[in-house]
Amino acid sequence: MKLSFCTDSLGHLPFEQMLDKLLELGVYGVEMTTGGWSPAPHLRTEELLASATKRQQVLQALESRGMSIAALNVSGNPLDPGELGSKHKRDTENALALAGELGVKKIVMMSGLPPASPHDTIPNWITYTVSWPPTLKNCLDYQWNEVAIPYWQGLVQRAKNSGVEKFALENFSSMLVWNPETLFRLRDAVGDMVGLNLDPSHLLWMGADPIAAARALGPAIHHCHGKDVRLERGLVDINGLLETKPVEDVANRAWNYVAVGCGQDLQWWKEFFSVVRMMGYNDWVSLEMEDLTMSVEAGVTSSIAALKQTISQ
Repeated sequence: MKLSFCTDSLGHLPFEQMLDKLLELGVYGVEMTTGGWSPAPHLRTEELLASATKRQQVLQALESRGMSIAALNVSGNPLDPGELGSKHKRDTENALALAGELGVKKIVMMSGLPPASPHDTIPNWITYTVSWPPTLKNCLDYQWNEVAIPYWQGLVQRAKNSGVEKFALENFSSMLVWNPETLFRLRDAVGDMVGLNLDPSHLLWMGADPIAAARALGPAIHHCHGKDVRLERGLVDINGLLETKPVEDVANRAWNYVAVGCGQDLQWWKEFFSVVRMMGYNDWVSLEMEDLTMSVEAGVTSSIAALKQTISQ
């Protein structure tokens, strides 16, 4: 496996300065954000689609440094029923078109989350249903059968037309696909072009075991994020794993995203990557650094050092 970097974490740097910084740290792959919830600080997708010269400049900047695009990332909610969903749909379609022009074969994104009925105006993450009353189960069936599966059937075909070979869906909260089981529900419906961006941090705070998840996923692992989480002692014990405080309130949250090695120790990370590699994944691992307990520079530097010690070759 090879180390790459999700570029939003250095969004304050101009594109080529960001590449130079990664080169100094020994990172040769970039997961470039192109829209969705990201401001896409380094790529202007519509400008690049309109100009072969600008696309060539991006590729030349990478090639001159011996670097590669690991994937294009367009994480958002294309199934939102409002203006946000319309924007994220356009961003996704543009990302596919740009991938075709740049020769990128993998798109990292999220499954999306629809409303609970055609009459609702906001997405609804349904995580608990019981046999009676049947309302929530009916809502969940609507989300899957009437919205998500038809959308993804069309998106898979569009991706094939662009030369994209893989979607890697992040197992993120407030999404219809948020764990291996939900990934397989979508994959069974639309085909094996759809797989998981295995991000261990989210599974950990949901109470799952990412190592067991990797074994269950096997060839459905299409990408991997190197991202850690810490369950905060004395807080998670009282209030459990569900958390609604803003991510900036690090001192009071039951769990926090942290630099790699500040949640799980390096032995854990060695086992995780060993199992991921054993299950057949031998591609990029992208650092996504969202630790708000330290500076960006400290988080990036320490995470890269940890990942270099633990990624399986």
